[in-house]
Amino acid sequence: MRPLSLGTVLLGACALLLSGCRAESEEPEDPTPAMSKKTHTAAYTNRLAKESSPYLLQHAHNPVDWWPWCDEAFEAARAQNKPIFLSIGYSACHWCHVMAHESFENPDIAAIVNEHFISIKVDREERPDVDTLYMSAVQMMTGGGGWPLTVFLTPDRKPFFGGTYFPPTDRYGRPGFPSLLTRVAEAWKTQRDDIEKSAQQLTDAVQKSAAGTPPGQNLPGLASLEQAMAQWRQTFDRTRGGFGGAPKFPPSGALGVLLRQHARTGEDDLLEMVTTTLDAMARGGMYDQLGGGFHRYSVDAEWLVPHFEKMLYDNALLSRVYLEAYQVTGNPFYRRIATEIFEYVLRDMTDDAGGFHSAEDADSEGEEGLFYIWSAKDIDEALPAEDAEIFKAFYDVTPGGNFEGHSILNVPRPMGQFAESRGLTPAQVDAQLAPSRVALMKIRDRRVRPGLDDKVLADWNGMMISSLAIGYQVLGDARYLAAAERAASFVLGEMMQDDVLLHTYRKGQAKLPAYLDDYAQMANALIDLYESSFDPRWIRAARGLTATMLAQFEDPDGGGLFLTSDQHRHLLARTKPFQDGAIPSGNAVAALLLMRLSALTGEAPYSRVADDIMRGAQPMLDRYPSALSHSLLALDFVLSSPVEIAIIGAADAPGTDALLTAVRRRFLPGKVLALSAAPVKPETATLIPLLAERGQVDGSPTAYVCRNFACQAPVTDAAALGALLGK
Repeated sequence: MRPLSLGTVLLGACALLLSGCRAESEEPEDPTPAMSKKTHTAAYTNRLAKESSPYLLQHAHNPVDWWPWCDEAFEAARAQNKPIFLSIGYSACHWCHVMAHESFENPDIAAIVNEHFISIKVDREERPDVDTLYMSAVQMMTGGGGWPLTVFLTPDRKPFFGGTYFPPTDRYGRPGFPSLLTRVAEAWKTQRDDIEKSAQQLTDAVQKSAAGTPPGQNLPGLASLEQAMAQWRQTFDRTRGGFGGAPKFPPSGALGVLLRQHARTGEDDLLEMVTTTLDAMARGGMYDQLGGGFHRYSVDAEWLVPHFEKMLYDNALLSRVYLEAYQVTGNPFYRRIATEIFEYVLRDMTDDAGGFHSAEDADSEGEEGLFYIWSAKDIDEALPAEDAEIFKAFYDVTPGGNFEGHSILNVPRPMGQFAESRGLTPAQVDAQLAPSRVALMKIRDRRVRPGLDDKVLADWNGMMISSLAIGYQVLGDARYLAAAERAASFVLGEMMQDDVLLHTYRKGQAKLPAYLDDYAQMANALIDLYESSFDPRWIRAARGLTATMLAQFEDPDGGGLFLTSDQHRHLLARTKPFQDGAIPSGNAVAALLLMRLSALTGEAPYSRVADDIMRGAQPMLDRYPSALSHSLLALDFVLSSPVEIAIIGAADAPGTDALLTAVRRRFLPGKVLALSAAPVKPETATLIPLLAERGQVDGSPTAYVCRNFACQAPVTDAAALGALLGK
């Protein structure tokens, strides 16, 4: 094994050794050998049996002598003079399961691991801080990353080698996992000085990367938005939607920015990029055509074949962008998709205690996608002949199939085109398809379901609470508000300890200090809840979480907020997240939160910190703004000069409802909204100064609209309010 100095790694030593490190999101050359359906019986029990994470519990009976991430594991490594084998994944990760079945459940391979290493298993969703740091290290070594993430560390937590998935035997031109283990163990014995030097170099590089670039001197402006538009125009797939080629991930943040820029400029091609993408995703196999909800991403450029796991965060972000597109276009198809996502979440992803579960697995019965796919024979046996024929034609079910001999349901032709080809109206076609969907859902519900990751994460719940609250505002379904309020009450009640938010909850146990994302997403969600129900407790709670967030995560030297607080100890570095990943950047969400609170309260400290965050993001926004979609959403909010709307009237008065409808039916992302019955109570005015010194005109519900430090004359008529907002 060659000395693994950072310099040689960056020159390609890892690629030469491993012949390419493959990310979880990429397809192997031949997946068949890796798709073992067999699992070993629970003949072993290791330390993970005491954990609450579903992912860690999946490994509790591996013959590998796993430790959770804890100080004791590193103390054992020092005492035994062994390197650390760190494996990071998550419960819905298909290739994590493959590597587990092939290697971690294999007693012979486990014996090698146990002899030479202290092995630590981490759920990346529970410990995003650990995942972020070591993913950065692997990306520096290999030029890529993904899950399962495989990293070798010194006992003092410093990485010196890594990759992603490794097969159980040498194949695809890369070493098998046993070969790799043996070579690393031998290098640990014979090249310790080289390893220690390389580990320090790599750690220095990770720490430098975590520190980021110094914040900009000026605040970003319209130029960042315009540069992002140019980048998205360049990579947009005009035929199939989305950006770039395969694999394609749902670009929720980008679509939200495009909608806002279209609203600002009126440029039709920006809206076309949004609608083309939303249409293609919702008609593709990445969308669950029977049960609603999106899978994580598409392995092809056509949105046809997904990796079949379903993540709560994707469905939270996508339901919101479909709602916004519905507001902009009035297209009922977008309303339908948002509604179906919500129905899926309420039906399949809601904990009995009120929170929302994290994910559904890609696999069932050892096969990826088995729960979701159909054969032509399945349809023929389940439906009357006429219904089966039209269902197969509409949803692309063929004898040969489109996925390993079976069919992933998708809609190759839009409903209008399909209906016209048959001399029917869209309503007639849908009336024929509806009972078939119900019948097939009943059949599917009898199948073995994919595994459910039923932990509740504060940040992901914040995203879903926000989307449901917006869903109530736009669609008027009170169930969405009730579910959002129940989930928020659950998080604030069961996931708080001594007024400090916790990150994860499962089966009665909440644990782990919360991260920046948890505070920012939950506080933002509480503002959305306030703007839905106008219950002051939500703003009070939002301000409380924000105060704690600033106390725990703000960098006293400026330039943004850290991902971790002082409670997250023994890490290589504290990172400042600006670039979006699978979920929005914590700093971007925090900036938007602070801007909204500033507009609602008029308090300068909120806007000061928001400006500081945006200065921290400016260097990256200058280079590649399209990678910071959610920072652009925050930038759009402030550049749009937020519209401040105060309504004084009883919440259940018809006149008040008419004024609210005038606000909510419009796409107004750069607004804040407050409501109070008359007269406004002093404590309410103190909590939300936007309501202070407001009264009713002639005893009628009254709306006040302010913008750019100027207020318009109050209005009592919904049409007049609409005219003001239209300006």
